[in-house]
Amino acid sequence: MTVEIGHFALVLALIVALVQTVAPLIGARRNDAALMAAGNPLAMTQFFLVAVSFGALCAAYMASDFSVRNVWENSHTLKPMLYKFTGVWGNHEGSMLLWVLILAIFGASVPAFGRHLPSRLKANVIAVQGSISVAFLTFIIFTSNPFLRLNPAPFEGRDLNPILQDVGLAIHPPLLYLGYVGFSITFAFAVAALIEGRVDSAWARWVRPWALAAWLFLTLGISMGSYWAYYELGWGGWWFWDPVENASLMPWLSGTALLHSAIVVEKRNALKVWTILLAIITFSLSLLGTFLVRSGVLTSVHTFATDPARGMFILMILMVFIGGSLTLFAARANAVTGGGLFAPVSREGALVFNNLFLSAACATVFVGTLYPLFHEALTGAKISVGPPFFNLTVLPLCLPLLLAIPFGPFLTWKRADLAGVAQRLMWVAGLALVAAIASAAMFDFRAALSAVAIGLGVWLMAGAIAELLYRARFEWSAPADGLRRLFNLPRAQWGAMLGHLGVGVMVLGIAGHGWRTEVIEEISIGETVKVAAYELRLERVEQEQGPNYVQDVAVFSAARNGVQVEELRPAKRIYPARQMPTTEAGIETRLFSQLYVSVGEVRDGGRTIVARLYHKPFITLIWIGTLIMALGGAVSLADRRLRIGVPKAARARGSVEGAAA
Repeated sequence: MTVEIGHFALVLALIVALVQTVAPLIGARRNDAALMAAGNPLAMTQFFLVAVSFGALCAAYMASDFSVRNVWENSHTLKPMLYKFTGVWGNHEGSMLLWVLILAIFGASVPAFGRHLPSRLKANVIAVQGSISVAFLTFIIFTSNPFLRLNPAPFEGRDLNPILQDVGLAIHPPLLYLGYVGFSITFAFAVAALIEGRVDSAWARWVRPWALAAWLFLTLGISMGSYWAYYELGWGGWWFWDPVENASLMPWLSGTALLHSAIVVEKRNALKVWTILLAIITFSLSLLGTFLVRSGVLTSVHTFATDPARGMFILMILMVFIGGSLTLFAARANAVTGGGLFAPVSREGALVFNNLFLSAACATVFVGTLYPLFHEALTGAKISVGPPFFNLTVLPLCLPLLLAIPFGPFLTWKRADLAGVAQRLMWVAGLALVAAIASAAMFDFRAALSAVAIGLGVWLMAGAIAELLYRARFEWSAPADGLRRLFNLPRAQWGAMLGHLGVGVMVLGIAGHGWRTEVIEEISIGETVKVAAYELRLERVEQEQGPNYVQDVAVFSAARNGVQVEELRPAKRIYPARQMPTTEAGIETRLFSQLYVSVGEVRDGGRTIVARLYHKPFITLIWIGTLIMALGGAVSLADRRLRIGVPKAARARGSVEGAAA
């Protein structure tokens, strides 16, 4: 009965979403307050119904109800409870239901947190958000229904894909979807602005928190996905330019450009048309990522669906929303032109520079990702575009952008003195140069690019700190006064500093790649392999029984200078239900570096193994840097200035007057 309730709630949610799309839009057109206000309860009701549907599917998984086809295909009675829960979105149908749930959450957030939005703008935003829900609810109900029954019900399930039976699956997809779907709100604001023909600084202040929240979650989602692939797939890399990885990177790049562009609209009332276009493109790229994962046009560990009918349905959704929004943009862009003028050397100019290079990098990834698909469709011949292409095209575009980051915050609005800013950054440049030379001397002069990257990372980190000290006017005041001003700076400035600092930390982690040590060797029990400054000895190979798998565990002792420092336990697992193997890497973290061992093949009855052994200097700084970047986004979100029209409640004795924020 619970399953039927979930299915019924999903159908009701579609009906509510249809009304949510039409009623507020008509109300805004006719200036009918009642119809415009109807969007608020409709968005809330849609969220409640989708939440009920998602809860029903979760209950079916927890109870191992194999009469539900989706549960039978992706669960097993012996599977740990955590993976029964995460298995809800470890498949196409369930993950799309999670996608729609998050879409409904963001849709309900507009009436919940946008109480002070102009009624017409809010009505249009809620209507556009409702139209997106209509498209994906229709897609789920008619092509990807997670509540289909089996009769008779099987006694046992087929189990979840073993690669997905990891705690990373509990974190990575929800974070990624929060980023993808979060940009639907900025898209809705952009379309609403085009409908009204009005974009101003107030509009930018409403859009920025939503863009920042989506960017924050997408940053965390990409970071978690990178680390999950790093330790779960056993190949030792953290980024492979896989097409599905690129699908999440593209909206991140355009979303970063959108964040910076919205600042120019807010502060200088300029770049309005460009900001609207970025909002449309960013969500369009999120939809493109959904298409690539769900259409079956790509083969990847990240993909779910292989049904062409589903792919065609999503392609139709893409055409409607991307084509429709771009057509509206072409028709209405002239209504939102205008804005302040500025010199090329200015804060606005720096942000335009930022946008140009981010957009160029995004376009390059787009071409490299989709060109093989177009080539195959036109010629029938399959080609691949791999890491060499992206490394030679995207990375050179990133270099001038990274070099320019410390300059931007020092530049003034409208017109700036570039020579003066360069003078303030002289000590930062000197520190970066010293770091580059010192790292080359300490590690290996032959890895010159890594030494340059170390210098670049220090340049970014020191530049971010220098900006904060400049804002606090440490140069011209006593240290005590400077500290007081430092801690009183707006949270948005602290957030920007942390964001740029995190980029620098991540660059340091990437720099360590040039000094990594890799050994691939067949090892017998009792043999020792030297990896960098460590000696790794294979002590034994143990067989272990897990809840729904068996594994061979290779036990290594790691010693440095003859002293054992750690034990590593990489494993090769087999899941009997699906007869699929997985690799569980053995990882030991020493400060910011790691020893990494993965098992390939077990031979001679467990006496010999083929193993990959790595020493990776500074590798953890890659993910620490992304966490710092996300922290910067969270700190910026806490800045009250981003929540326009949400004043503190005015309190009087015995009563509270005014609207609560």
